[in-house]
Amino acid sequence: MNQAKEKRLQFTEKAQQIVDRMTLEEKVYLMSGNLSLQDMMADAMGEASHYNAKPYPAGGNEKEGVAPMLFCDGPRGVVCGTGESTCFPVTMCRGASFDAELEEEIGHAIGREVRGHGGNLFAGVCINLPYNPGWGRSQEVYGEDSFALGHMGAALVRGVQDEDVMACVKHYAFNSMEISRFKVSVDCERRTEREVYLPHFKECVDAGAASIMSSYNLYKGIHCGHSDYLLRKVLKEEWDFDGFVMSDFIWGVKDTAEAGNGGQDMEMCCTQFFGDKLVQAVKDGLVSEARINDSALRIVRTILAFEDSYRKSGHAYDKSVLGCKEHVELAKRAAEEGIVLLKNENKVLPLQKEKIKKIALLGKLANKANIGDHGSSRVFPAYVKTPMDGFNEILPDAEVIWYSGEDLEHAREVAKEADAVVFVVGFDHDDEGEFVAVENSENYTGAIGGDRKTLGLHADEVELIKAAGPENKNSAVVMIGGNMIMMTDWADCVSSVLMAFYPGQEGGSVIARIIMGDVNPSGKLPFVLPYEEKDLPQVNWDTTNQYYEYYHGYARLEKKGIRPMLPYGFGLSYTTFTVDKPAFSADGENVRAVCRVKNTGDREGAQVVQMYVGFGNSSIDRPVKLLRGFQRVTLSPGEEKQIEISCPVEKLKYYDTKSASFQLEHMEYEMYIGTSSAEEDLLKGTVSL
Repeated sequence: MNQAKEKRLQFTEKAQQIVDRMTLEEKVYLMSGNLSLQDMMADAMGEASHYNAKPYPAGGNEKEGVAPMLFCDGPRGVVCGTGESTCFPVTMCRGASFDAELEEEIGHAIGREVRGHGGNLFAGVCINLPYNPGWGRSQEVYGEDSFALGHMGAALVRGVQDEDVMACVKHYAFNSMEISRFKVSVDCERRTEREVYLPHFKECVDAGAASIMSSYNLYKGIHCGHSDYLLRKVLKEEWDFDGFVMSDFIWGVKDTAEAGNGGQDMEMCCTQFFGDKLVQAVKDGLVSEARINDSALRIVRTILAFEDSYRKSGHAYDKSVLGCKEHVELAKRAAEEGIVLLKNENKVLPLQKEKIKKIALLGKLANKANIGDHGSSRVFPAYVKTPMDGFNEILPDAEVIWYSGEDLEHAREVAKEADAVVFVVGFDHDDEGEFVAVENSENYTGAIGGDRKTLGLHADEVELIKAAGPENKNSAVVMIGGNMIMMTDWADCVSSVLMAFYPGQEGGSVIARIIMGDVNPSGKLPFVLPYEEKDLPQVNWDTTNQYYEYYHGYARLEKKGIRPMLPYGFGLSYTTFTVDKPAFSADGENVRAVCRVKNTGDREGAQVVQMYVGFGNSSIDRPVKLLRGFQRVTLSPGEEKQIEISCPVEKLKYYDTKSASFQLEHMEYEMYIGTSSAEEDLLKGTVSL
């Protein structure tokens, strides 16, 4: 049992005594958001003029000394306030760092800022798995791999909760489509469910997460916010989750009795189906009071534990922690570690400062503050640095020219006359993100967030790169976006390419510092990049039914024998590394891989060593191999270190549908260790279990 859970369970007796003294109405009040829809709209239209400008309350009982739950959204930082919170890079960028220790540090910073805003719960641990990278909110998650999602999400949970702030993990489950999120029913085979879409949630539960948010969508025809199977059987019974479940906002509960009986503990953030309706449902015998007692106990116990720990910690975080220097530096470091160098022909990058007298920035996004989605995850920092700001900072004596690129002939001339050209292309909140519209709307245009209908750049950006790229050999494309962007039709037109994601409030500065060599890029792709979109699972983004296959992402391409343009886990550096002397072992509890990593270049750099496990000898259909561990290591020139990565044998099991349990195959497993999922980047061995 982890310490967070153990600490909470110590409050079970006290919480039970409190619940036993409560009336039915008081217990149901704990389960209900304290805002009306009118209150929420008034908050959004008030002085701060945005969603969650201040923490949203639910429950509480002053007489019994139970504080309300005070909700603060995320996941790029704390949504509350205006011009105060630190805006970190989006989660996908942080996933590209493959740095769980850094993510835990970010969790600490976010936890402190939640308390600084007066909240006690952070609802920004987003770990849904993108079935297809066109999902508009995939910027909010760590990548396409379930193991990485769970590992990084658990790190954020630990960091946030170490600051005595409840972490809420979302959206449970199968929430990987945006414009159909209110109406779509997802279906898949039971093995797919248990091996692909649920393990990362269990990882966060095992890390001690205090709360889970159910999702809007349906699973196998039942609303996830009502699902007795997902909320009670799997989450609370099989996984022994001791915290509480809350609904996604406003539309996450559709029926009083169904939600009450299905394991929903708290309707957020506006009471529509709980409150008086739930009290009446109990009186009418439609919902048992035992269900209410269970929910009330979970809520009271969790809040008591966190509030008691915060009081005893001696901390009293106030607004001075919001956007403080330490947190902004952490946001900068996250961008430095997450931005991925994808191409660097003839070592064009880094550019040499002394040779740059004039640099051209081409593309609309080069001079735009662009931190990603403007939905519920939007953070309001004191400032956002654009790439233009960053290059002006780092090249104070050079001429920095920006042109949006409408006139291709003029763009060619600008590129030709400059010492170097940087294209900044990709997306903003109008292209991808949370889709907010009338429920079941059929008027989707793709112009206000939502899912991407295609995975490539805008046509005018492709034309710009093709026209101006060949005019200057010192050329770089910086891609801005929340997930994979196709490069097939333009990559040969430029010398270098970086994936910057939405890199946070310091992102523009970091982009410039990487291109000019002040920072050595070290991010790795948290997704595979295919040559063709058809190599990925196909999705109808506007539908009432969507089937999820067992294979997606790099596992799908490997199973089909399709070579990607760039493999999962790939990323270049300005230095070079060798990986050698592999050794693999196994015992009854763990499999291990050991190797030696050496920096063979002339500057400090970081490498992400990755361990994969293969299932070639399986008697059933299984992936070629799966990520089962990673470790980031920073090395000075000439320095070498021995790296050891281990993985519990438990994570090698498959789900047997006949016994409804995970089973270990006793066979020889292939083991891999290296620097990406590509065969040429891996050293291979075997272990027997």
